[in-house]
Amino acid sequence: MTSAARKILVIGPSWVGDMVMAQSLFIALSQRHPGCIIDVLAPHWSLPVLERMPEVRRGISMPIGHGKLALGQRRSIGNGLRREQYQQAIVLPNSLKSALIPWFANIALRTGWRGEMRYGLLNDIRLLIKKNYPLMVQRFVALAYDSDLPADSPLLEFANIPRPCLQIDSANTEAVLQRFDLQQQLPILALCPGAEFGAAKRWPEQHYANVAEEFIHRGWSVVLLGSTNDADVTQSIMQAIPEAARHRCIDVAGKTALSEAIDLLSTADAVVSNDSGLMHIAAALNRPMVVVYGSTSADFTPPLSESVGIVQLDLQCRPCFQRQCPFTDAQQHLQCLTQLAPAKVISALDRLL
Repeated sequence: MTSAARKILVIGPSWVGDMVMAQSLFIALSQRHPGCIIDVLAPHWSLPVLERMPEVRRGISMPIGHGKLALGQRRSIGNGLRREQYQQAIVLPNSLKSALIPWFANIALRTGWRGEMRYGLLNDIRLLIKKNYPLMVQRFVALAYDSDLPADSPLLEFANIPRPCLQIDSANTEAVLQRFDLQQQLPILALCPGAEFGAAKRWPEQHYANVAEEFIHRGWSVVLLGSTNDADVTQSIMQAIPEAARHRCIDVAGKTALSEAIDLLSTADAVVSNDSGLMHIAAALNRPMVVVYGSTSADFTPPLSESVGIVQLDLQCRPCFQRQCPFTDAQQHLQCLTQLAPAKVISALDRLL
């Protein structure tokens, strides 16, 4: 079978942001193997994201929940995939169980980082030296190439890594705007105040409300985006905005499908976000964006876009990469976020705009 017809199965990650960054791998594979067919086995929620990636032929819904072994079910899925005759599988998660399906599917070349000692399950196994690949996206893209590619290859330099670029659905975009009665005559500021990872990533609601109030006074509309899990946060922001200004702020958290959130974000003239899945989506839509970093760091999972401002505090305790702040006393608790004033974010937005 020629390189042009190469069939590749990718075992996708479990987080929204990681799935967006995985598009850099898909682009690199398409560049290296023109005409290749890429299928992605991934959680069902991620299929709307994969549909916006032209490099992916199809997303295959993974019916097994995160963390579950379900050995018999994995064997059944793998046996069912044998008929596809994939030439290569690339396994992005580092768990042992994520490598089982490609093995059951009898895929000849099974590529991935060593992770949980996956000898045998993977036969193109790579030893990850973290300092050689400081960024997650570099770790993804490196798997598009042979194992003997030097870590300092220009192909893996951050400046040369292909950026995610999600396609939008114009008809769906118009329908979403009409559904929420959003006037595109006014500039739109999208706020993404949630973070599935935990509270140590979430900039305070009052700070978001202050930014919203400032831009409403400037004549902007404000949209609050997030999942159902973020609805309490967005409602708190809405309540913190002065009542006279609230009519220019729309809370759609938990009210949009992921595909609708993508199209709605594409209309934003500016975005403010925590380090979250929506942040990576906004970056893949090339929206001018300011990202607030608390417990995490842009040195590992930066937004892959040129029009971005990073706002963070230089504190000894960060980045800690904890879901919850390890400090319990009021003075230090979440200080990486509470002490980051709204004025810093507004100034960063002004520089971008």
